[in-house]
Amino acid sequence: MTKVRFAPSPTGKLHVGNVRTAIFNYLFARKSGGTFVLRIDDTDVERSTQAFEDGIRADLTWLGISWDETFKQSDRFDRYAAAAEKLKAEGLLYPCYETGDELDRKRRLQMANGRPPVYDRAALALTDDEKAAFEAEGRKPHWRFKLSGNPVQWDDMVRGHVSIATSSLSDPILIREDGSYLYTLPSVVDDIEADITHIIRGEDHTTNSGAQIEIFEALGGKAPLFGHQALLVGADGGKLSKRLGSLGIQELRDAEGLEPMAIMSLLAKIGTSDPVDAFADVDGLLEGFDLGKLSRSPARFDDEELKRVNAKLLHAMPYAAAQPRLAELGADKGEAVWEAVRPNLEILADVKAWAALIDGPVTPVIEEADYAAVAADYLPAGELDSDSWSVWTNALKEATGRKGKQLFMPLRLMLTGEPRGPEMAVLLPLIGRETVLKRLAGEAA
Repeated sequence: MTKVRFAPSPTGKLHVGNVRTAIFNYLFARKSGGTFVLRIDDTDVERSTQAFEDGIRADLTWLGISWDETFKQSDRFDRYAAAAEKLKAEGLLYPCYETGDELDRKRRLQMANGRPPVYDRAALALTDDEKAAFEAEGRKPHWRFKLSGNPVQWDDMVRGHVSIATSSLSDPILIREDGSYLYTLPSVVDDIEADITHIIRGEDHTTNSGAQIEIFEALGGKAPLFGHQALLVGADGGKLSKRLGSLGIQELRDAEGLEPMAIMSLLAKIGTSDPVDAFADVDGLLEGFDLGKLSRSPARFDDEELKRVNAKLLHAMPYAAAQPRLAELGADKGEAVWEAVRPNLEILADVKAWAALIDGPVTPVIEEADYAAVAADYLPAGELDSDSWSVWTNALKEATGRKGKQLFMPLRLMLTGEPRGPEMAVLLPLIGRETVLKRLAGEAA
């Protein structure tokens, strides 16, 4: 059975970059009838917080991404220690005593001599006495995994055939001097023990995957299938990294007022061969989902496109779906008002402002008092309905000779105080005859 995982670190908030990875994993699992695992990568105990973890879970839930299983790495340190001991016993995890400054000098010297900055494995030549001397100085070792030096190859679900020459890589550090684990070892141990079958993540992990495949094999596990999607860039092709704080899911929800399915719709489609569209639910996204549609070129994230998708979702949203949320906003004025203002919405909270054109009080903008008086005289008698606007404006056209903008714009300003807004044919009967006459007389109503 297909089993995938999304593995955020609770050291910050979710943003569009890592949520896109969550979306691909979630859709892949649901499309195949598989299992979606939420793994909290909280081995960095100093920076990880419960507040960030709670925020991650809340953001995913709001987006409609549900998980079938979940666990935290901080509950599994004994499993990582056991794996480390196994690698040490097999001579694949070895201690190194260089300080950060010493490693940096080595790298600079290698680059100055035109060589790649690959770790020289000097630690493998240390004698027991030399190691003891370093220990006596107070140095603590960091531990590196000994790569084979052979090519590691796989058929990537997004990038096609990939070959990584491990001879060109530094042996990765798996355990720091303070005994804490870097991402690599816990991730491999968890993927083996959780039976993860597919790993879908950003292309910045492609080289790491070459090293991780060797660790999978060293621990007696089978490497999952990999898919490395291209990263997000801005609309202009520039990096998004400096803006990710403002593109957090919490910010898009609370500050921008965007719909969860607008975010899901855009992130699931940009960078694919499919056009971007507004999907009302996840089922719509599932129908056409295929990792094979992902391009190897960076996906362009455009704030304005996100806003357009959001507006399109609202314009198509039925009243039954909107009503509970309108009630929460204190903006539920009934289905007729929703239908009237819906085509003008950019975010749901806009309902209040547009509905106020109906409920008032509106301060009329009357630039031509004579025209206002004539308009009042020609207002159709009786209760206003869906035909009243057409009847009224045709009568005014005949009486005044006005047409186009000269005919319609003054009426809109007199009745709503705004130069744009919902269709007047729909607004007019909702405003009602009595209020229309008050506003034409210049009264705030």
